[in-house]
Amino acid sequence: MELFFVAAAVAFGAIFVGELGDKSQLMALSFATKYRMRTVILGLVIAIGALIGLSVGVGAAIGNFLPTDWIRLAAACLFIGFGLWGLRAGGEDDEEHEVKVRRSGLLTIIPAMFLAEFGDKTMLIAMGMGSSYNPWGVWIGGTAGMLAADLLAVFAGAWVAKRIPEKVVRYVSSGLFLVIGVLLGIEAVTALAD
Repeated sequence: MELFFVAAAVAFGAIFVGELGDKSQLMALSFATKYRMRTVILGLVIAIGALIGLSVGVGAAIGNFLPTDWIRLAAACLFIGFGLWGLRAGGEDDEEHEVKVRRSGLLTIIPAMFLAEFGDKTMLIAMGMGSSYNPWGVWIGGTAGMLAADLLAVFAGAWVAKRIPEKVVRYVSSGLFLVIGVLLGIEAVTALAD
């Protein structure tokens, strides 16, 4: 049992520190300005739990065979699509739009977070630790560490959404998605070209 707690503590610390300033925090902040807080938190828990679980399960040996560059390119396209979608002018009434936003929140957050972090340093850290430490401890600690780092951004995003006009938030959020998408795309294309 002691090894479980050691693995959880080490994974929490390593992944928490590794996530500070990462693109997932920018995404979490953007999602918090657009969706309800409980939707964002639930989406993060599901995506992060699945990602860290997959990472630990796969382990370092098999990780070299996953086509992470192609997945990163798909994530880039997804982010650019989200950014362009956010820039479109809304012709719907506010109530109808709010219902659609609530329904699409989880369907947007879960795949976006999962794909953005797939092959990222968080996944690689969890893979490496999963092969050396108690895998259940790494999964619990890693999930909690990444979630804690991203929740800092969620609360900041919720604070921003209450104080800045919705139109400004939408344009800034869309801009962040476009920038993240372009950066992911450049990273993926550069890696594929090597």
